[in-house]
Amino acid sequence: MSNSLAEPGAPGPAAPGRKPHETDARGPFHGPAAFWLALMAGPLSFGIAGPALILDDAARDLDVSAGAVTWTVTAFGWGIAVGTPLLAGLLDRRGPRAALTVCGLLVLLGAGLVAGIPVLPVLVLGTALQGLGTAGLTATAMSLADSPRVMGLVTASLAVVGSTAPLAGSLVNDLLSWQAALALPVLSTVAVPFAAARCANGAPATREPFDPVGTALLTALVTALVFVPHQPLIAGVCSVAAAALLAAHVRARPRGFVPAVLVRTPGFLVSAGLAFCLAVVNFGMMYAIPERLEDHTSWSSSEIGVAMVWPLLLGGALSWFVVAVSARTGRRTVITTLVTLAVLGPVLAAFSTAAPALLAAQALTSIAAASGQGAFAVHATSAVHDDQRPPAIGLFNLSYLLGAAFGPAIVSLLAL
Repeated sequence: MSNSLAEPGAPGPAAPGRKPHETDARGPFHGPAAFWLALMAGPLSFGIAGPALILDDAARDLDVSAGAVTWTVTAFGWGIAVGTPLLAGLLDRRGPRAALTVCGLLVLLGAGLVAGIPVLPVLVLGTALQGLGTAGLTATAMSLADSPRVMGLVTASLAVVGSTAPLAGSLVNDLLSWQAALALPVLSTVAVPFAAARCANGAPATREPFDPVGTALLTALVTALVFVPHQPLIAGVCSVAAAALLAAHVRARPRGFVPAVLVRTPGFLVSAGLAFCLAVVNFGMMYAIPERLEDHTSWSSSEIGVAMVWPLLLGGALSWFVVAVSARTGRRTVITTLVTLAVLGPVLAAFSTAAPALLAAQALTSIAAASGQGAFAVHATSAVHDDQRPPAIGLFNLSYLLGAAFGPAIVSLLAL
């Protein structure tokens, strides 16, 4: 998916002494079993892209504004942003079976609320729970991927689902209801019992004790940041306060939940910041382009959903090539190219009403975001020592996922 939410760089270079071929041969998820991991990860993308064409119907039935309904998307974005580091920590300390059980229950509970109670506050809670659960399931799927080939299958599932999610959401809305469309992430739970049956019992040993204060402060900071587009003043003040408290905690506990070495490494911070910006643009365009097509064409929602598939698929497909080439290209060239694409997309969309131009604009931002997630993840992890790679990937991905929460919210506010 051009807006792939995978933890890029996770398959990265093997650690010294590792024997990947032995791992690949013995791993429980090689061969056909790897498809359970793909099924477990892919539906996360439904929560981000699936509502793109159904928010107007939901707003009409709930008798609220379209901007109010966008809170469901924001809540899902908050869930995956917070859930990625938190539930990855659960996986690290309690093992995959515990993580799969907790995350599966979160998704089921959230989907039940979304499908059963058409009241906006309940829908927001339900989508947030789905976001938390699917973030954990995706992180677990990536952790269980025991070879580069399997990891590629997991990330490809995110690409395919993300590319078709707007169309799938529209079709489910037409056939069933918009509530069923919002509950599509529940499909990830189908794979949970099959994946859990292949996981070993027990929890892995951890090098550092759990850091509850750092965890709580990071959660508070992410929550405040997600609210910034909706309540700029209050959320902005809370964000600054949470950031200050987290910074003080990082100084006091430099090897805690947020390692001090990461926030003191310019290469990591620049890469994470660029990934965040590209994600904001891409996820925002995924909601802005359908609105532009609806205003300037006679296409139905389903036709718009079909048309949106190709630029997203194109972005996901080309990103593999771009990321591969970026490894042999200067960092400045990569940054300049991807930022240029991300700027050209919104400019083209703002000054054109022709459908081909609008779809091309989506393709540009899709290529930039998907490629940036992979290329900048390599930059981010290469800027720190190998033993900081896991938290670097988690916090980098958190930065990217915050874009999923900011992008749609910003587009909604601009449309008011």
